[in-house]
Amino acid sequence: MHEEMNHTVNDIFERDRLGNTIRLDDPEYPKLFAVIQKAMRTTAELNTLVTDDVQLIRDVFSKLVSYRVDDSFFLIPPFYSDFGENIRIGKNVFVNHACTFMDRGGITLEDDVLIGPKVNLITTNHPLNPAERRSTVSHPITIKRNAWIGAGATILAGVTIGENAVVAAGAVVSKDVPDNTIVGGVPAKIIKTIN
Repeated sequence: MHEEMNHTVNDIFERDRLGNTIRLDDPEYPKLFAVIQKAMRTTAELNTLVTDDVQLIRDVFSKLVSYRVDDSFFLIPPFYSDFGENIRIGKNVFVNHACTFMDRGGITLEDDVLIGPKVNLITTNHPLNPAERRSTVSHPITIKRNAWIGAGATILAGVTIGENAVVAAGAVVSKDVPDNTIVGGVPAKIIKTIN
């Protein structure tokens, strides 16, 4: 019998990624909060760079996400993240200025994704029960290859944006978007299919 079959999920990072409710009084919360503090420091460093040196911006962003992003990645600061270490960036990805990635649930941007200015990718939510509301629940966001997220759009926890899809400016997306589809509005609805 394999050891992992008897494995109990105890690590707060694993529980967070699995969508478990995380309470502020969790005994392991200080471990999670240490990563949040690192993200605060690193985003402050990123957002106070007085440079147009794309490689230096990439270097600081790589420190935030804890791996080396591809040299084709292009980001225009400022950029905001509450965690950083659960962001995965493909090749030839562009992120415009003033975006917020709340990534505790995991954010994946596949190759050739375009993210407009002031886009919000929000993987963390709160329980509806008022007694638990200061707790958090996180679910991943995936933006598939060649998708384009328009200015000021908000993608909520648990959503996948399909290949070649377009999210119109200002849309609030709470459900998955099929491949080759344009969505818009609040809440976002299908506008048309891309041929």
